[in-house]
Amino acid sequence: MTPDITLYSPAAALVVFTSNGSESPYIEYYEMDESGCPINPHPLTVREAQSLAKAIDTREQAGKAFLRPEGLLPNNVLHIDPSANGSVVWYTKPQIQELHFVESLNLQSGRVALPALVWRATKKELQLFALNGKAKPTAKTLLYNAPFFNLYRKGHVCMGTVNVQIKQAATLQEFITAWEGYFFGSYFSHHIDSHNPVNQNLMSLYRELMDTKNAFPCETLTETSLTLKNLL
Repeated sequence: MTPDITLYSPAAALVVFTSNGSESPYIEYYEMDESGCPINPHPLTVREAQSLAKAIDTREQAGKAFLRPEGLLPNNVLHIDPSANGSVVWYTKPQIQELHFVESLNLQSGRVALPALVWRATKKELQLFALNGKAKPTAKTLLYNAPFFNLYRKGHVCMGTVNVQIKQAATLQEFITAWEGYFFGSYFSHHIDSHNPVNQNLMSLYRELMDTKNAFPCETLTETSLTLKNLL
C-alpha cells in the first residue's frame, strides 16, 4: 500500500520588520511565483490580515472539533486520543456485511457473517482484529486475527488504491463511519506475506458462509499475541 501524500506549494510570505525605538513592527506581504520565489512586495493590507486571521481561527476550531462526540459517547467506543494526530479504538458486534473481491480471486461479492471486530484508526492508518465472543472487550481481552484479505500480521490494513480522506474537523461518529465505509467499500485481493488469518482456506470459508448464511465460526479464528491494552 502506497500512503497518500499531500503536496503543498508556497503561495505567500510575510516578513516582519522592526526598528530600534519603534514598538510597532512593519509587515510586508510577498506573493510567490511558480518557482516559489517571492514577488510583488507590499505592505500587509487589512483584507490580507483578515484573511490570515480567519484561516488561523478555522484551523484552531477544526482542531477542537476533531473527534468530538455528537452527544453522548457511543457505547462501542473503547478509547479516544483527541490530539491533532489522534486515534480511536472501537468495536463492532457480530454482523453481516457485503464484501467485495477483485476479479482474479474468482469469488463473487456477497454478504458474509463476521465476528465481533476491534478497530483502531488514525487519520491515515487502520488496524483491525477479531474477538472470540460477543461481549464488550476489556483491557485484558485477547485479540484474534481479523478474517480478511489485505491484512498484515499485526493487524494493519492495506487499503490499496482507496483514497482515504478523513476530514480535519471530523466528529467521532463521522470518523468511525468513514473508516468502516472505506474498509467495507474496498476490494479484497490477496494474503500479505502469506498471512492467512484463519485456520482454514479463507475463500472456502467465505463461500460456505455465503451459501449457508450461518454465523461466523469463531473456532476458525487464530490468536495474536496482543490484548486490547496493547492498542490503547
